[in-house]
Formats: sequence, structure tokens, C-alpha cells
Amino acid sequence: MMTPAPILTTKRLTLRGPVIGDLAPYSDFIVNSSRMESLGGNDSANDAWGAFIAGIGHWQVRGYGFFTVVNSATNTPVGRTGILNHVGWPEPELAYHMFDNGEGHGFAFEAAVAVRQWAGDTLGLGPLISIISPTNVRSIALATRLGAVQEQTTKHDGEDAIIFRHLAHDSDAAIAQVTV
Repeated sequence: MMTPAPILTTKRLTLRGPVIGDLAPYSDFIVNSSRMESLGGNDSANDAWGAFIAGIGHWQVRGYGFFTVVNSATNTPVGRTGILNHVGWPEPELAYHMFDNGEGHGFAFEAAVAVRQWAGDTLGLGPLISIISPTNVRSIALATRLGAVQEQTTKHDGEDAIIFRHLAHDSDAAIAQVTV
């Protein structure tokens, strides 16, 4: 393991820190996935490498970051979910993206619930935000399914964004979503 990330498990998933073997599926997502359109567009393999390494550094500096989401039945990485707080961000964000093989299975919801619970229980983080492009309808739908509510519209990194506020990890509604 290249990070101090714990291992979280849910009914169908294992969430763990990134390992070098995750670079290939992550790079494929960054370089080739059409869903990158709502995240600013596709980038190069070099950009994917830089972001992958930055993600490891995020764990080292902040003590949290992106978990690699692994389908426990196949031991295959299907996406990333975690807590981000880059320089200049308003506060920690619950962030998520599924690789093409992870879409449409409910993995993002399951992983986000687990991360939200961990962030509250272990890190003591209050109700988290998600910063979402107004064109990212799938991410907005997931935030809404998680019980998040639109808090404001803003500019984030020079782009239009909606800030969603998630449920507190210890609220009855959030506890009811736990699938562990």
C-alpha cells in the first residue's frame, strides 16, 4: 500500500488506498472515457500519472484522499471515491467517479455512503460538500440520492459549479443508507 489509507468494506466493495496497479484503469478513464466531458474533458496519460501521484500525496498530507473502489467479487478496480481538500477549496469534499466498468451497478452510492460514514466516525468531519458541474447530471443524481441538498451555485477553479451539502454521517437518514 502506498498510502496510510484504511481498508473499508461494504456488501460488495473493498475501498483501499491506491496501488501502482490502479494506474492503468485510472489512466484509461482519464484518457478515454466520454464521461470525462463533465469533469473538464479528457487528459493525457502524463496528466493521469500526475493526478494519480497527487492523489497519493493527498493521503500523505491530509490523512485522507481517494480510495480505489474494488468490486470484491472480481477484485477489479471500478472507480474512486474519497475526501478531497485541495488548496483553495472551501472545505473537504466527498468526491466520486466510477470507471466505465463500474457504472450502473450502484457502486458509487455504496462507496460514497461508506466514505461519508468513515469521514464522520474516524476523521470527525461534519456534513461534507460535493462540488459538481451543472452538466454532470449523473453526479447530481447521486448527490441527491445520498440526501445532499443544493446549497449554492458558484465558480470553482474558474468553472460553474453547484455546491451540494451532504447529510451528517450520524443523522438517521445517513445511518439508514449504510450497507455494511
